[in-house]
Amino acid sequence: MSRPTSLDLPEHTSAHRLDTSRGSFAVLDAAPAPDAPARQGTALLVPGFTGSKEDFVGLLAPLSAAGFRVVAIDGRGQHDSGGPRDEAAYAQRELAKDVSAQGAALAADGDGGPMHVLGHSLGGHIVRASLLADGPGPWATLTLMSSGPAEITADQQVRTQLLIDHLPTMDMETAWRAMRALDADREDSPENPGWLDDFLHRRWVTTAPEQLIATARQLMTEPDRVGELAAVPLPKLVLSGEVDYAWPIPQLDAMAERLGARRVVIKGAEHSPNAERPAETAAALIAFWAAEGAASSK
Repeated sequence: MSRPTSLDLPEHTSAHRLDTSRGSFAVLDAAPAPDAPARQGTALLVPGFTGSKEDFVGLLAPLSAAGFRVVAIDGRGQHDSGGPRDEAAYAQRELAKDVSAQGAALAADGDGGPMHVLGHSLGGHIVRASLLADGPGPWATLTLMSSGPAEITADQQVRTQLLIDHLPTMDMETAWRAMRALDADREDSPENPGWLDDFLHRRWVTTAPEQLIATARQLMTEPDRVGELAAVPLPKLVLSGEVDYAWPIPQLDAMAERLGARRVVIKGAEHSPNAERPAETAAALIAFWAAEGAASSK
């Protein structure tokens, strides 16, 4: 579970709804800073399993300062976006269509600059499915952040299976208490400040349980589609921390090589470098997006 380091929005950032052909989605929308050297384009940030747009708050200020418009989004059924109480609505193809529609909506109201898409963890699989089904569309680059080639590790599958087993028989509040009790028994469980505990609780109970069940199954059964993705003509970045519990680092290294992708490892970070080392993560994204965006505009 990603843990934002702050919920304070930087200047020139608004929380609103992005209207698309697939419905309306809650976003945090950071405009390029007025004193940025130049407008660099637009980036869509897609969160992972149990995540939300707030996971990217630490990236908004540095990316905005570099001249990017940055849109962090809640997918359908996640936190503030809401969604139907029907597992079929959260099939990977449905979620992938949403990403394609979000890209089209941003392209329609953008400034014509390069557009970049980033998927974190589960979000990387959803973005990948969107590209494979609908093509590159408006995107100039793809970033997979802490998102592996196929299903999650066996250890993580055990924990994920608990959700699948118990969510259908529990309300979200009961499930939250059960999950927190499990975490309390772990020696490495972090102690959160009060504001963060309140936010994580609120995000959990406002997420559709059907979304969690459907996407948990996807994480446990995702096939290796790296070969297909390598054929998509987009510059690619594989970014992660030094440790990852969902996909081992050697697996991510090998995936980057198979993709012909740039590879960046953020020192001191684990599965959520966006929250754990936001300055370093933003610097890596800026370097990649600026270089590849300039190349795509030639």
